[in-house]
Amino acid sequence: MAKYSAQPTRGDNFRRLWTGLVAMLFLLVLLGLAGRQIYNQNLGPVSSSQTSTVVTIAPGSSVRQIAQQLAQAHLIKSAWALELYAHGKQAATKFQAGSYALAPNAGTPQIVDTLTKGQVTTRLVTILPGRRIDQVRADLINDGFSPVAVDAALQPQQYADLAVVGYRPNAASSLEGLLWPDSYQKDATTNPSFIVREALAATATHLTTDLQTALAAQGLSPYQGLTLASIVEQEVSKPTDRAQAAQVFLSRLKANTMLGSDVTANYGAIVAGRAPSLSFDSPYNTLLHPGLPLGPIGSVSTGSLQAVAHPASTDWLYFVAGDDGVTYFSKTLAEHEALSAKYCHKLCGR
Repeated sequence: MAKYSAQPTRGDNFRRLWTGLVAMLFLLVLLGLAGRQIYNQNLGPVSSSQTSTVVTIAPGSSVRQIAQQLAQAHLIKSAWALELYAHGKQAATKFQAGSYALAPNAGTPQIVDTLTKGQVTTRLVTILPGRRIDQVRADLINDGFSPVAVDAALQPQQYADLAVVGYRPNAASSLEGLLWPDSYQKDATTNPSFIVREALAATATHLTTDLQTALAAQGLSPYQGLTLASIVEQEVSKPTDRAQAAQVFLSRLKANTMLGSDVTANYGAIVAGRAPSLSFDSPYNTLLHPGLPLGPIGSVSTGSLQAVAHPASTDWLYFVAGDDGVTYFSKTLAEHEALSAKYCHKLCGR
């Protein structure tokens, strides 16, 4: 009788291996198709509702942050699906800041298209701290407003109903230093005077009764407080040093000595149509004239305004901003000159 081995032949092993590979490939295809279907479903509209929600995309937002923001607003089904779609379409770095009117019936592809094309309901117009009024004018023009409209919007007379405009010492003064730095919204129909009015109103909200009382305790009117804050804003790069710098300037004011601020001297030269100069004689040059300049030299931030209202309790009389970004304080002129010689070369024109 013939005997047969129970051992699988080489052909049997190959067939089993091939069957296993086919089964695995088939499973992978099924998983891929299922995953694709889930992905496509998550790209679809959240609902049939056409009711729009205004969403503001902040400057510098990442695609992940935007996706999570839209998911939380119930405008997309899935944050991960939007991220994957945006990367697949090479749109992840093309989202534009602004306010958008988006509806749940749009779907992720349409929303991504809207955000990357900048089809905003409103755009953000930003006024930065430390900007002179002529720089604010240029910024507004760059934001799409016409020069004629911007020039008209910066005329103070039309804002006489706002108390903050009345802080100016005379009617000839500009709105320098009175426009609060922040982001404001505009659309195709917005007049720049609307932005200016909002910025003036924002300054009024920061000049609270308590803050004005604190400024008065330092011997300053609201306008003088804004003036000194605008100097601190540009003189000191580190916010943590501003209260000490404010204390130095207030001590000098009380002693009726010159503030000695380079930024005020440069401002006086610039507004006179000249290059920045420490030697140009103007009412703003506190290297040549005692007391405060005629008015602010730029927009202020909360930090600088609070520093002037609540200065540090120190006995510094001098400070110098070093080339390394550090502010060096001192009590005597000799110490000040030594620190200036050591740390301030480029900024001090050495």
